[in-house]
Amino acid sequence: MPHLEVTAWDLAILIGYVVVTRVAFGWFFARQTRGEGAEGFFLAGHRMRWPIIGLSFYVANMGGSSFVGLPGAGYHSGVSVFHYEWMPAVLMILFAVFFLPVFLRTRVYTAPQYLEERFGRGSRLAFSAMLLLTSMLVDAPGSLYAGAMVLKTLLPGVSIWITITVAAVAAGVYISFGGLGAVVANDALQAVLILAGGIAISVLAWQAVPSWDAVVEAAPPGALNLMQPASDSVMPWPGIGGVFIVGMYFWCTNQFIIQRALGAQTLDDGRWGALFAGLLKLPNLFILILPGVFATVLYPDLDNPDLVFPMLAFDLLPIGLRGFMLAVLAAAMLSSLEAILHSASTLFTMDFVQSARPDMDTQQLARWGRGATLVFMVFAVLWTPQISHFPTLWQYLQSILSYLTPPVVAVFLLGLFWRRANGAGALAGLLVGIPLGIVGWVVIELLGVVELQYLYAAMVMFVLGLALVVVASLLTPAPAASKIEGHMWRREDAATKPGQPWYQDYRLQSAALIATTLAVVVWWW
Repeated sequence: MPHLEVTAWDLAILIGYVVVTRVAFGWFFARQTRGEGAEGFFLAGHRMRWPIIGLSFYVANMGGSSFVGLPGAGYHSGVSVFHYEWMPAVLMILFAVFFLPVFLRTRVYTAPQYLEERFGRGSRLAFSAMLLLTSMLVDAPGSLYAGAMVLKTLLPGVSIWITITVAAVAAGVYISFGGLGAVVANDALQAVLILAGGIAISVLAWQAVPSWDAVVEAAPPGALNLMQPASDSVMPWPGIGGVFIVGMYFWCTNQFIIQRALGAQTLDDGRWGALFAGLLKLPNLFILILPGVFATVLYPDLDNPDLVFPMLAFDLLPIGLRGFMLAVLAAAMLSSLEAILHSASTLFTMDFVQSARPDMDTQQLARWGRGATLVFMVFAVLWTPQISHFPTLWQYLQSILSYLTPPVVAVFLLGLFWRRANGAGALAGLLVGIPLGIVGWVVIELLGVVELQYLYAAMVMFVLGLALVVVASLLTPAPAASKIEGHMWRREDAATKPGQPWYQDYRLQSAALIATTLAVVVWWW
């Protein structure tokens, strides 16, 4: 096993990148949004154009947990983890067609705000509290922990507390000054770094292996096939339904992902950006997952699969480029963390502070948002080391989301498409479904009382959520037509601008994205 050594040049490149980008972008957007108040801080003044939105969507999901976890999953179980990467292409189409037009038409700051306008304040607060909880217990700590573990391996003399604290402070202070504009501007740069770094590692790893036959021989049985048996413990093929459900929560309703689309300059910008993000997810098979499979030839006895990325980077790259890859890892970790902290501050400020004190002006709300960012930063730092008590980071992240999020998806879908859904139904879905999910996660995943793969559990929880909303809605009075008017999807929401060139038609773009996705999936079936 090669010795991983970080030189002074590597560290200089890493530190220089983080400092320069944070100071430059943070200063610029702090000046640009000065005096704009809440809309400037939380939605970047609705100035986001589609390329920036697409790159930011992509990077927000490519935190340390994904950038480290995907090669590790490829090493451990093969390409089946790609189901989590091609599914966003489908989900981004659904978001662009059904969710985004309603969100932008109602001019909401947050996804929970939509639930209030559709179902009432109780639903908004319940969902917002759940998002805050998952942001602080799952998303932010997961991003911090993944990056910290890799850096701890490369820099064994540096305490994990120092790594976590420095990353959180860099992200928290940066967001406090620059807001959403600063987040997405850095995301655009970091997307280029991630793609370039991934391509470099993939090419070098392929050149290092003797042949494709050697990869086939070294990889676990069936590792080069997407579809796995229904009994598979990691990615059973029927579990694709669970990936779809959890993915719909993540890509269509999760505040820290969709917030950049809520700041779109136009509906078309939001749609094109979402479809661009879906397209960007497809190459992850080649630049992140397959290098993990190649590593089964290069490092057959690796104890911890999550070390595949640093192993490849520091074994295959020369000095200087290794520092560049460290910067890529830092970019991935900080981008995701910044998006999470900023969305959490938006949720807290707009869904709780503004509700409690509606007389506040936008400048005061922006100050509350900046303060909340710093508080959440501290909480994430304190909680992150607790993840070490769980078997794996991947299990911690995916399993808990599979139990908590399906009732949320049920509420949003019925809210958008079923006129009879009312506030009582939404509350039943959220206040009963989510606690039942927590109980199920503890009983099944932690205590092992019942054996059930968590993707199957996601499908069970989704059906339960649908039943709760439907039954409670039918047992209580129907909502007033005026209450739901404008908050449901309408056929005209799918229309395009008259006279728009064919290549700008999001429907044709969606069809092309589906065809491309299908081709990749069939190829690796």
